[in-house]
Amino acid sequence: MSESPYTSDAQIAARFVAQDFNPDGDLAKPAWKRAQWVEFYHDMSGGRPYPEAHTRVAALWSASSVYFAFSCRYVTLNTYPEEDVTKERWELWNRDVVEVFINPQLERLNHYFEFEVAPNNQWIDLEINKDKNPFNDASWDSHFLHAVRVDAARHVWTCEMRIPVRSLGVTAISPSDKWRVNLFRADGPGSDAERRFLAWSTISEGTTFHVPSRFGLLSFVN
Repeated sequence: MSESPYTSDAQIAARFVAQDFNPDGDLAKPAWKRAQWVEFYHDMSGGRPYPEAHTRVAALWSASSVYFAFSCRYVTLNTYPEEDVTKERWELWNRDVVEVFINPQLERLNHYFEFEVAPNNQWIDLEINKDKNPFNDASWDSHFLHAVRVDAARHVWTCEMRIPVRSLGVTAISPSDKWRVNLFRADGPGSDAERRFLAWSTISEGTTFHVPSRFGLLSFVN
């Protein structure tokens, strides 16, 4: 039996929802109240803490979709203002975003999917294949749904994503399935040296989010 290329023991469980819903950014829904939440507030290497960017994430699944919710503390918001948020935004990662990297085919370590949403609801989704150059294909379209809310008084912004599983090459999900995922946040203004880059499953070298061997485990439960 070959040794797994995955080295992370981070785990998150997605609970089943019988009824699909469209995201609106409101995390007070009953489904999210019964979800398992994980949190992170350190830089991607797990070293420097950023309590001002404390991030909570939960996941759900249905017969057709996988859902993610983010709740993000912030100091100031850094977005691309006055742009058309209905259009995909290349290099969105150069501003504030939450990100989900998903690999439903564990045997294909270098092939996965990337989803990003900004506090103003700008978005990008990409198919990633690190065996290719360039490795990120923005022409791929998952048709995922997403919505955000900003609570300026509490300095918290929230995001919901609904991702069609068929866009990931998956016919259906069953409770025995396990995927690999990582969850990220880019936060704050300035150069990359000044911004905060946070990861749920830490990456020791701390230079890029694109380290699929460090993806944690996503389990589907009832």
